[in-house]
Amino acid sequence: MNRTIIALGLLACSTHIAAQDVNIYTPGTDEGIVYFLPKTALEVNIIATRISYQPGELCQYANRYLRMNNVNPQPETYWEIKQIDVRSIGVPDSTKAYIIKLKDKSTLSNIELTENGIAKAINTTFPKEYEQQQGYELEKSLPHESTRKYMTEEILMAGSTAKMAELTAKEIYNIRESKNLILRGQADTMPKDGASLKLIMDNLDKQEKALTQMFAGTTDREDKVFTLLVTPEDNTKDKIVLRFSRLLGALSTDNLAGDPIYISMSSTAPIPAPTDDSKKKKKPEGAIYNIPGKGNISVSYQGKKYFEKDLPITQFGSTEVLVNELFNKKINTRVVFNPETGAILKIDKD
Repeated sequence: MNRTIIALGLLACSTHIAAQDVNIYTPGTDEGIVYFLPKTALEVNIIATRISYQPGELCQYANRYLRMNNVNPQPETYWEIKQIDVRSIGVPDSTKAYIIKLKDKSTLSNIELTENGIAKAINTTFPKEYEQQQGYELEKSLPHESTRKYMTEEILMAGSTAKMAELTAKEIYNIRESKNLILRGQADTMPKDGASLKLIMDNLDKQEKALTQMFAGTTDREDKVFTLLVTPEDNTKDKIVLRFSRLLGALSTDNLAGDPIYISMSSTAPIPAPTDDSKKKKKPEGAIYNIPGKGNISVSYQGKKYFEKDLPITQFGSTEVLVNELFNKKINTRVVFNPETGAILKIDKD
């Protein structure tokens, strides 16, 4: 089925054959261009941060020499939820498949489809400015500065770890004193201009950070996105979509090692569904499109609400028809659809 849809989509984009009628598609019964309306799936994205801590070589002396309390002497790796985002995406609705019959005196068959057969535009091309931005800016740790290259000969030749800690701490305090003298304008040799000042201060900051890591340790943070799809259902309350553990990260819903992540949803702007009588009277004689409703979506974890927003939900809406007369070659009507919802984004004509 998927291969057939893609082939038909390519035909639609590359030809300008006239068409007139649109009917409900029944496989094997008609010839023409098949397209789908989308139905909504909720894409739930959990952006979690994996935090890895490695203690410094001199961590046991951190409090004695630098007054750094609570430095953990043991390596540790754990997870934190950084963000939860929900997006409304469109997937082909098998119950809303239509076929455009190829006939004369119409531009309706000049239709652009997505890769999975959803209508994007009629008698025009889908504008790039309507394309949704994908992806997230993910945090990733950079390589840590080598501490050895900032150690003095005296530090490197120290006969014990305790002596190395004492000398390293003194070097840190010397660097801080140099920074203070420069900032106060009391240094023996002052930078000639602002660029030189910045370069010197950046180098001193880099040295101080590298040497301090020998006491405080290093922490790496790396983001990862966990994605799952949820089918919208009205009046859903606290449905478990995933579990999350500080030690293990994202887990399946049946893994009790993690606490549940809940999703709730309810229709906020439903479109009344047509009655059975109106369905019988209305025959699809034109371009069929969606009028999506709206649903309030919220996601929570451990009592904290990470996401709440109204999103378009096609299942909470209805469908309508752009009649064939709009696509007469004399009128030249152009329509752009939202491939995620099937709604009209733009319509104009000559």
